[in-house]
Amino acid sequence: MAPAVVVVILTVLEGRLSALLIERAADPCRGQWALPGGLLQPRETLDGAASRKLRDETGLSDVFLEQLYSFDAPAGGDAGIVVAYFALLPASRARLRRELEWRPAWHALRGLGPLAFANERILAYARERLRNKLAYTNVAWSLLPGRFTLRELQGVYEAILEEPVDKRNFRRRVVGAGVVRPTNETRKEGAHRPARLYEFSPPAALVPASPANAHSSRSTA
Repeated sequence: MAPAVVVVILTVLEGRLSALLIERAADPCRGQWALPGGLLQPRETLDGAASRKLRDETGLSDVFLEQLYSFDAPAGGDAGIVVAYFALLPASRARLRRELEWRPAWHALRGLGPLAFANERILAYARERLRNKLAYTNVAWSLLPGRFTLRELQGVYEAILEEPVDKRNFRRRVVGAGVVRPTNETRKEGAHRPARLYEFSPPAALVPASPANAHSSRSTA
């Protein structure tokens, strides 16, 4: 049985971490919502399949994409194992097909019912991976435009952690530690005075995991 690839595509919308879901139009699981995915095509690598699904669903290929985990496939499916990836992108860059929809990722997806192919377990694992990476990498860079306000940066952290962070301590930490640096640009935000724009200090871009170093242990969750 061929392996399947599933991609958890995440962004921050209206202050909430959201995942891209698609409503299935064919059996199995017709009418249920699912993460983008499918079987490998002939002579296709796992990384190649994940990049293809990301490109097909969002039109993007130059965003953070990392292998997440390998899960046992649900009974009755066509796949032997399911290899999950996760991708991070600013919502403003995605070009979505009409039948796709962003949904808050960690709030039980109320109103949707169970996800197809037990995709909830993959979402849960992606959540923990992202929260852990926030502690030791600049992964938030992937969810922001090139230049941003400190308010926007704090909002990304709060969306991932699902809790407020202290404004003063947060700004002291990210600016004082040299994680970000100010630019000469400002942006007007409502009735407030223009806010300073920041950018991540080099090297800001995260290097996607390669097959040699990506985590690929199997899960029976």
